[in-house]
Amino acid sequence: MALQTSGVAFRRILSHFPEELSLAFAYGSGVYRQAGPNSDQKNAMLDFVFTVDDPIGWHSKNLKKNWSHYSFLKFLGPKMITSVQNNYGAGVYYNTLILCDGRLIKYGVISTRALMEDLLGWNNLYIAGRLQKPVKIVAMNEDVTLRSALDKNLKSAVTAAFLMLPESFSEEELFVKIAGLSYAGDFRMVIGEEKAKVLNIVKPNVAHFRELYGSILQEDPQVVYKIQQGHLEIDKSPEGQFTQLMTLPKTLQQQINRIMDPPGKNRDVEETLLQVAHDPDCGDVVRLGLSAIVRPSCIRQSAKGIFTAGLKKSMIYSSLKLRKMWKGWLRKT
Repeated sequence: MALQTSGVAFRRILSHFPEELSLAFAYGSGVYRQAGPNSDQKNAMLDFVFTVDDPIGWHSKNLKKNWSHYSFLKFLGPKMITSVQNNYGAGVYYNTLILCDGRLIKYGVISTRALMEDLLGWNNLYIAGRLQKPVKIVAMNEDVTLRSALDKNLKSAVTAAFLMLPESFSEEELFVKIAGLSYAGDFRMVIGEEKAKVLNIVKPNVAHFRELYGSILQEDPQVVYKIQQGHLEIDKSPEGQFTQLMTLPKTLQQQINRIMDPPGKNRDVEETLLQVAHDPDCGDVVRLGLSAIVRPSCIRQSAKGIFTAGLKKSMIYSSLKLRKMWKGWLRKT
């Protein structure tokens, strides 16, 4: 269910920032209702991502408008901020715990180029992972290439989820699997995040997931999608799985190849994927490949947050995350 926060409120917040955005979206518990300890929408922090063609130019303008948003890195100028953004972590620069238009917000800035690479190749599966779950698009230009990449990311998410599911499953099981892709290997799922986070995201928002993925599922020739029953059946033959593996994003294919290729063999990716397609543990191999992408990018991005947010804000933000996890534990006891 969408929040009380209206599209007008989102656009009002956006008006506080430089206009040159190829894409802006809001996400998380402040936008879509979640079950569990994150269910208090009214006081939840609003999370945004701003995609920009020219990060140096955008940060330069934003420093003039919103100097106080930045940590000590603002004294090093927009070029250094952009260098930190592009070269460390997952290619995104976050300013957090910002009071804007009466709401506490966090916003990440990523270059259009870096976003496109993540959407198509899953080199970090960080912002691409955010966009595999329902988000509120606040602004978007008419770039056909970007729209196509956003759609490809969703199709890739469905394919990866299929490979980790049995022959027959429910819509909710599919959406839980999709929502969990970008959490595979995420250390925050053990420390700092509520354990049932993925289920809490999906359960109140099945209709939003259906809206996001419905047409993709209906058009996929490998799927029997019984919409009325909310049930799906897929082709789990080695041939069917090989077809799916061959359409996975490049980085995931490479990680699977690295995991499965014995030392000294140096097999090409296609040969490895053919072997995996016949393996009863195919889904586990895909899961390991996802973890190999997510874990390092998540650790690097979290470490970068100490510099981009500043030590004080980082400690406050971390304590808020730990509090959510603690609430989750208390609910279970």
